[in-house]
Amino acid sequence: MADNKNEPTQVGDTGHVWDGIRELDNPCPRWWLNALYLSGVIVVVYFILYPSLPLVHDSTKGLLGWTQIGEYKEDLAKVQAKRAPFEDKLAKMSVDEILADKEMLNYAIGSSKVLYGDNCAACHGAGGAPAEGAGYPNLTDDDWLYGGTVDEIQMSIAKGRQGLMPAHEKLLKPEEVDQLVKFVIDSSNGVKNEAGHALFTAKGCFACHGADAKGIKEMGSANLTDKIWRFSGEESEIRKTILHGVNDANDKQTRVAVMPQWSQKLAVMLEAKAYAIADGEDPNEIDWSDELDGTEAERLSETDIKKLTVYVHQFGGGQ
Repeated sequence: MADNKNEPTQVGDTGHVWDGIRELDNPCPRWWLNALYLSGVIVVVYFILYPSLPLVHDSTKGLLGWTQIGEYKEDLAKVQAKRAPFEDKLAKMSVDEILADKEMLNYAIGSSKVLYGDNCAACHGAGGAPAEGAGYPNLTDDDWLYGGTVDEIQMSIAKGRQGLMPAHEKLLKPEEVDQLVKFVIDSSNGVKNEAGHALFTAKGCFACHGADAKGIKEMGSANLTDKIWRFSGEESEIRKTILHGVNDANDKQTRVAVMPQWSQKLAVMLEAKAYAIADGEDPNEIDWSDELDGTEAERLSETDIKKLTVYVHQFGGGQ
């Protein structure tokens, strides 16, 4: 490959020898040298055409004015242009209408994967089932603290949820805590515990969990008669919940269970529509200038929340 085709003994060397092998002083192959020179030219051309040299507060722009963010925005614009007809149509549809339209249902589910991953998966898990004992609701079962209809799911996402169970460490005697723990375990196993139920009633637990201990949807209280546990069904964990409560600001050991609000504006609108329907009024005639003051926060748009509602509902646990 070298220009000098003489015998090795006729070629000069560098004086380096390793294990009897001499390093010859043949020139580099011509094709290799040409490639090296060409690469240098390409570098110079690149420096001229593209942003390359860093400056104090910026960098050289290059003759082409190309940037990665610019290319990203161009590609994003193309994607948005393709999605626009679907987005416009979806914005005018209710969640029920989306579920009834196969094409829009497929679009809503497909376009929600990243949306769910960015905003929901950290707590609820990639597939709607969080790690056991994590304390986040499982979206794939049929246990819904605040209801599992599409309207109720949409309200939960928009409004957020923050239930409250007061700590009972200072309100109950140790033997009463033992008795209530046993009552909760027995109830989850379908075993009647008359003495425990009597104490459950006497201490006012029924006010939140219902006389039948099956929870009250409007309050988001847990059903104590099934085997679905938000935190844990272990005796020690049940005891901790009774003693320290959930979201009790006065107890440092309380369990923290908060779902953030994703759209205050949509939550207000959904509540106003529900009140109008309950009063026999047409929700389409609501004067939103009276209902909204313009300062309502929106972490996600109404369309995004519709998509997430459909996506969560399709996990299989929706009602």
